[in-house]
Amino acid sequence: MKPKRRRLYLLLAGLGGLGVATALVLKAFNDNLVFFYSPTDLKTKTIPPERRMRLGGLVETGSVTREGATIRFRITDGANAVPVVYTGILPDLFREGQGVVTEGALATDGAFRAASVLAKHDENYMPREVADALKAAGQWKGASAKP
Repeated sequence: MKPKRRRLYLLLAGLGGLGVATALVLKAFNDNLVFFYSPTDLKTKTIPPERRMRLGGLVETGSVTREGATIRFRITDGANAVPVVYTGILPDLFREGQGVVTEGALATDGAFRAASVLAKHDENYMPREVADALKAAGQWKGASAKP
C-alpha cells in the first residue's frame, strides 16, 4: 500500500470516528434537554407523549386533592389549565395560587405526570419562565415583583 493511500484511509477512518463521536454527543444532549412550557403552550403545540419537559404556572385555586401519597392539582396561566398528578412529598411552600414549576411528562390521557415539583421560595421571586408565561397570557399581577 502506498503512503498516499494509507493517509487517505486514516483520514477517512478519523472522519468516521469523529462523526460517530458527534452523533453520540448530540444524542446525549437530546436526552438531557428539557424544555419549559406553559399550559397555553401545551394546548397550542404538538408535543409527543412521554417527552420530558417542565410545566410552569400558578396552582389553580380549589384544584388540589390528595389521595394518599398522590396529589392531583391543576396548573394554570390564566388562559388554560393542565391537570397534574404527582406522587411524593410536596415542597413546604406549595399551595393554591402559588407559582410552581413541575418536571415530568405529558401522559396520553392529557394529564401531566410530574416527577418533581418546585415552588417559589418567597413572595418576591417567580421563575422567569413562569413570569413570562403569565405576562404573555395577560395575567401578570406583580408590577412591583421582580421576575
